[in-house]
Amino acid sequence: MSHLVEENLKTVRQQMELACQVSGRKIEDVKLLLATKTVPLEKLQMAIQSGETLFGENKAQELRGKFPLMQQYTRVEWHFIGHLQTNKVKDVVKYVTLIHSVDRLKLGQALHHQLVKENKSMDILVQINTSYEESKFGAPPESALELVEQLSQFETLNVKGLMTIGKLNATNDETRHCFRLLKSIQTQIREKKFPRVQMEILSMGMSGDFKVAIEEGATIIRVGTSVFGQRYLPDSYYWNENARQDD
Repeated sequence: MSHLVEENLKTVRQQMELACQVSGRKIEDVKLLLATKTVPLEKLQMAIQSGETLFGENKAQELRGKFPLMQQYTRVEWHFIGHLQTNKVKDVVKYVTLIHSVDRLKLGQALHHQLVKENKSMDILVQINTSYEESKFGAPPESALELVEQLSQFETLNVKGLMTIGKLNATNDETRHCFRLLKSIQTQIREKKFPRVQMEILSMGMSGDFKVAIEEGATIIRVGTSVFGQRYLPDSYYWNENARQDD
């Protein structure tokens, strides 16, 4: 199994390099984040042995379970990449250096209140629903500027960029449109020069579409199944509409 993870990582890294060459980008400008949802600890350790250091978790309870077991690996950095309910904020801010999925003002307020208590700040990305799919979380593109401006009022939050999920089961052209839209929103927000807003990160692209994402400007790609194999739970586990109830 270790051989398989190592080989998969080599393949993904080669595909990343090729996508960078095609788009005239430097490979060091694109980070590979390994999505660890439902991935057992031994597979994460194999990835670490292959030199990987950046991991992203979708569920607060999984993060809480994995983090203590991974603490021995001092170079490992954790991000939170799933839908974040306000009642799970306290758990998540303990463990991560970047939250990719801030998609509403209420979540920003909850993060701010918790961070004030802990006397710390947090880097965040604003999640945008560029495909307009109802099954997805994320602010609508036309609300992006207003939401970023609102979040910039909280001195504990550093808005580092944007995140999106490309249209599911789509053609490359449809997916490319999602990524181009995110890039154009990034440009619009940069021009506003909001305080504590840098817009240096575009988190977009997953196992099925990361090459297109790199060509369209991704700085972080979130890859799970291409490295670790198929997940043990269905997508519905991650796109649970009931999660909206806390909003």
